[in-house]
Amino acid sequence: MFKKIMLFCLIFMISFGSFSCILADDEIDSVEIKDIDKTIETATQASQMPQIDSTYALVLDRENKQILYGKNENKKTKMASTTKIMTSLIVIENTNLNNTVEVSKKAAGTGGSRLKISAGDKITVRDLLYGLMLCSGNDAAVALAEYVGGSVAEFANLMNEKAQELGLVNTHFETPHGLDSAEHYTTPYELAILADYALNNKVFANIVKTKTCNITINGNVRTISNTNELLGNLNGVYGVKTGFTNGAGRCLVTATKRGDIDVICVVLGANTKKIRTADSVKLIEYTFNNYEKINIDEKIKSEFNNWKNINENKITIEKGKQDKVKIKLEEYNLKNYIIEKNTQDKIAIQINANLNLIAPVEQGTSIGELTVFYNNHIILKKGILTDEKIEKKDIGTYILEILQNYGNYLEEVL
Repeated sequence: MFKKIMLFCLIFMISFGSFSCILADDEIDSVEIKDIDKTIETATQASQMPQIDSTYALVLDRENKQILYGKNENKKTKMASTTKIMTSLIVIENTNLNNTVEVSKKAAGTGGSRLKISAGDKITVRDLLYGLMLCSGNDAAVALAEYVGGSVAEFANLMNEKAQELGLVNTHFETPHGLDSAEHYTTPYELAILADYALNNKVFANIVKTKTCNITINGNVRTISNTNELLGNLNGVYGVKTGFTNGAGRCLVTATKRGDIDVICVVLGANTKKIRTADSVKLIEYTFNNYEKINIDEKIKSEFNNWKNINENKITIEKGKQDKVKIKLEEYNLKNYIIEKNTQDKIAIQINANLNLIAPVEQGTSIGELTVFYNNHIILKKGILTDEKIEKKDIGTYILEILQNYGNYLEEVL
């Protein structure tokens, strides 16, 4: 009887181990690629906003940090291995990638997705980063955390300091790998902001766009592959990271660029890998099929200059040494804006200003506002400012005006 129980336990452990591997950030098989192709074909033909099954989702324009789609985008949730976006960023910014790391027993024993490194193994920081981001190695995450931070806890402090620096107020880290933890969370929006920031780092960007590469462990070469199922299979995808835990569900952060539109798509809390893939593809394809980028800066400047040409000379300055003042629009950094195709008529620019001023008037004084609306939502509001200082008349100025007026009167009489 005891032998039967032991045999059952052994079979269960083997089965559970295999099941866990499948549920980790596993590699892509040919069946999945066919599913992706079918999803892409269906999504490309869709003209309506897609139905998303994942609990959390977001599409963010990288240029303006403009949300193009959101579903629970500001709610806190677990993030699984998408955590490693921050892990790799901290490592890249704080150490020499050519340094060699000796893997600790603790790092080697970390469960979940693994690079499969052993205690005592010697590997460069750079190769550990590839193992972290391509294989989603939790063992690589701990090895890097210990090397850079001295311990997992100290490394988590570095992660949280960086989160604060980036203004991620609803994000908190406890581990470098993202295994479920009570105080380890983010939001889809803040995860997208983090990914956007990380992608500006050339080292990070080169790692996450890599499909396969060779790394060296103890002098032996090993080939590893990226777990991101959309990389190389969906037009324009150039990263970023997959993830899975029981608490977080299936997760995928994807960066995609086509033409002049560059977006980050975040899908968290999917029940299956097929759902996270389908949701990501549907959101990405819908975005590129139904949105366009326009140069809104030209429209704003044209509208303001037209208004200025008509109204600048109408401004009166009571008690001022000058009776006219030059004006300008407050500086802004909005050049392009993404809108639904063929909806430029939904852009409206409203200008309101006070044309009657009383001296003194300081340079940079706001006399009104220019407001830009898209689909009845405000996308920009900037002040209309005086471009010079107007001093108040003093007694000498009044006397001079009286004399000038009297002189003009005499010339007319004579």
